[in-house]
Amino acid sequence: MMERFPWLTAIILLPLVASMLIPFLPDKEGKQVRWYALGVGIADFFLMCYAFWNHYDASSATFQLVEKYAWVPQLGLNWAVSVDGVSVPLVLLAGLVTTLSMFAAWQVDRKPRLFYFLMLLLYSAQIAVFVAQDILLLFIAWEVELIPVYLLVSIWGGKNRRYAATKFLLYTAAASIFILVAGLAMAFYGDNITFDMVELGLKNYPLGLELLLYAGLLVAFGVKLAIFPMHTWLPDAHGEASAPVSMILAGVLLKMGGYGLIRLNMEMLPDAHVRFAPILAMLGVINII
Repeated sequence: MMERFPWLTAIILLPLVASMLIPFLPDKEGKQVRWYALGVGIADFFLMCYAFWNHYDASSATFQLVEKYAWVPQLGLNWAVSVDGVSVPLVLLAGLVTTLSMFAAWQVDRKPRLFYFLMLLLYSAQIAVFVAQDILLLFIAWEVELIPVYLLVSIWGGKNRRYAATKFLLYTAAASIFILVAGLAMAFYGDNITFDMVELGLKNYPLGLELLLYAGLLVAFGVKLAIFPMHTWLPDAHGEASAPVSMILAGVLLKMGGYGLIRLNMEMLPDAHVRFAPILAMLGVINII
C-alpha cells in the first residue's frame, strides 16, 4: 500500500501514457496534436515544479521522493526512483527544454502525429534517466531515449539526416554497452547481488576492477557528452537535426553524459576517480579549446 503519492512515477508516465493516445486523436491536419502535446509538456513541467516545491527539501543532501517497487523480480529489476540536489535541476531542465522544443516545432507538418509521439516518448525517457536508482532501469531508459532521437533526426533532419542519425545511433548505442557491462560487474561483485545504485556505491571494489569500471563508464558517458576524441557524431547530428531537436541535443542529452559521470563515476567509484582526475582535467581543457 502506498503511503504517499508517487510523484516521480507520475512525472515519468504522464508523457509516456499521453503519447500512446496520440493515434486516437481525431485530427487529420495535425493542429490538435500540437496543442495536445504542448499541453502535456506544460502539465508535466508544472507537475514536477509542484512536487519539488512542496515535497522536496533543498536543505537535505539525501535522496528524496523515494519510490521502489518490484518490477521484474525474476531478474532482480526494481522500479527505483528518487531525486537529490544533482538530479532535481536536471529534471526541471529536461521538462522546460523539451516543452519549449515542442512549441518551437509548431510549423512541423510532416507526420505530426509521429513527431509529437516521439517527442513525448523522449520527454519520458529523459526524466527516467535522471531519477533512476536501479542501474538496469537507468540502462533501459538510456537505450529507450536513443530511439526517438534517431527517428527525429533521420525523418525531420536536413539533407544528410540519415547519415547523421545513423552515426549518432552507432556511437551512442555501442558506447552504452559499457553501462550494462559495468552495471552487471558491480551488481554481481561480492556476496550481495543488487542493482540498487546506492548499495552498489557502498561496495568495496578492488582498485584494478574499479579502474576498469571507471574507464568503461567514461567511454559510455564521454560519447554522450561528446568529449574529445569521441565527439565526431555531434557536429553531424547538430548540423542535420531540426532546430527543436537541436535544442534537446544541446540542452538535455549532452547533460546526461555529465550526469552519468557524476552519479556513477564520481559517487560510486571514488578511488578510481582520484586517479582519473588529471585525465579528466586534460580532456576538459582540450574540449574548451
